[in-house]
Amino acid sequence: MSTPPHDPMRPDGEVNPIHTDYKIGQDNIVVKVGPFGLDIHNRVFAVSGLSVVAFVLLTLMFQASAEPMFASLRGWLTSRLDWFFIIAGNVFVLVCLGVALSPLGKVRLGGTQATPDYSYLGWFSMLFAAGMGIGLMFYGVSEPLAHFGSAIGGITSEGGVRTDWAPLGAAADDAAAAQRLAMAATIYHWGLHPWAIYAILALGLALFSFNKGLPLTIRSVFYPLLGERVWGWPGHVIDILAVLATMFGLATSLGLGAAQASAGLNHLFGVPLGNTTQVLLVIGITAVALVSVLAGLDAGIKRLSEINMVLALLLVLFVMAVGPTLAILTGVFSNLVSYLAYLPALANPFGRDDANFAQGWTAFYWAWWISWSPFVGMFIARVSRGRTVREFIFSVLIVPSLACVLWMTVFGGTAIHQLVQLGYQAAAGADLPLQLFLMLEALPLAQITSFIAIVLVVVFFVTSSDSGSLVIDVISAGGKIDAPTPQRVFWCTFEGLVAIALILGGGLVALQAMAVSTGFPFAIVLLVATVAVVKGLASEPRPS
Repeated sequence: MSTPPHDPMRPDGEVNPIHTDYKIGQDNIVVKVGPFGLDIHNRVFAVSGLSVVAFVLLTLMFQASAEPMFASLRGWLTSRLDWFFIIAGNVFVLVCLGVALSPLGKVRLGGTQATPDYSYLGWFSMLFAAGMGIGLMFYGVSEPLAHFGSAIGGITSEGGVRTDWAPLGAAADDAAAAQRLAMAATIYHWGLHPWAIYAILALGLALFSFNKGLPLTIRSVFYPLLGERVWGWPGHVIDILAVLATMFGLATSLGLGAAQASAGLNHLFGVPLGNTTQVLLVIGITAVALVSVLAGLDAGIKRLSEINMVLALLLVLFVMAVGPTLAILTGVFSNLVSYLAYLPALANPFGRDDANFAQGWTAFYWAWWISWSPFVGMFIARVSRGRTVREFIFSVLIVPSLACVLWMTVFGGTAIHQLVQLGYQAAAGADLPLQLFLMLEALPLAQITSFIAIVLVVVFFVTSSDSGSLVIDVISAGGKIDAPTPQRVFWCTFEGLVAIALILGGGLVALQAMAVSTGFPFAIVLLVATVAVVKGLASEPRPS
């Protein structure tokens, strides 16, 4: 694997830089306390840091009233803004494809002579592990099963309003049609749309940092629209929203990972279920993430990501080999066809009568992905220098989307096959965090594969926490990519504390509520950013 250049911010070849008097870190406060140092943006770090600390304290102090508050907040946002989230997701896909297919796709990130810092294997491993790891483990079995069960159950209504959770028009008593609809709906949530959300912000960050010479922070993307005002309060607000969205989006994933690891440990070793176990897991895994933080990007995140890719691939190949192999192999293609066939209806924001699905599933997912976009986007930008825009977009959209199709087909398709063809109902009737392990229970070597699944959840947890703290630290340090390590330790620690607060203050409902509530304002930020990205690309030199 190639070694990153000594100065990744220096362009190679022709670029069209933005000339500004702003210097990276000029608004920072530098403090030295013994062997430890801090180099923080005075306003972004202070406001976002104090907000996170206050949230943790208030949630822990008022646990009894937190859960109903989070439930009502999530319901209000998704029921009234589902159309907004669906439209936003469509915009990001169309903009990405339009840019990639246009002459703007010839622009190279880092300059006309820049070369990639990482091989394809290392690049894909890092962006995939950071982008969706815990979510795929949690929902890989449970989401296809949930959509299948609701679809085959048909439409139910009360007072003229649908009460079922089936996507679109359901598929009452038709197992084959219900499976097609279930897999199409699942792939819709894990395919092009989420990766387009990541790609648009990642592209902007890479362009304005590597080509334009601006700090690697979210506000830089808005320079074509705000000019020098990005260094003032408009930029401060953008970066603060990015920090909070990232923090709560990560906490949602970490909470899901803790719930699933707890269920797996209970299934294998009889470890008691409950909040205590989940909190202890968050503490233990956050401690491991701190070790990875101290090791750095190449020694920590990259190695763990590659280890996880190997373990995930082995688990996928094993289930394919011992499960319904033919059904899986044919299912990859048939599920892709179903996804494309149902995509226009699933992506339609208006005139829908499947409110529970559109609001409870799609709106939540889009808000969750948007809240993850500063974290995943900046991380992808950091490791994507040297790629052309066309290569970047197609790689970030197509390759991970196909990997998600394979993953959902292998795990979700196997679970549905067990239910329909074998009459095995244990997984379908279990709680969401346990369904993966009960699907594996029906296959050979269940103890070993379930243990590997727990390890995957833990390592995905570690890489997400580590890379998330790296990104939050860069934003809160005014774009400095070499800020003192204690700052990353602070953010990594508070990611765990936020997850603990949400687990104790309402569990899954609280986790989802905070992802949606921070995803909404940042969705507006991201839509405006698409305009700035296109303007920035249009000014860059490219081969004739």
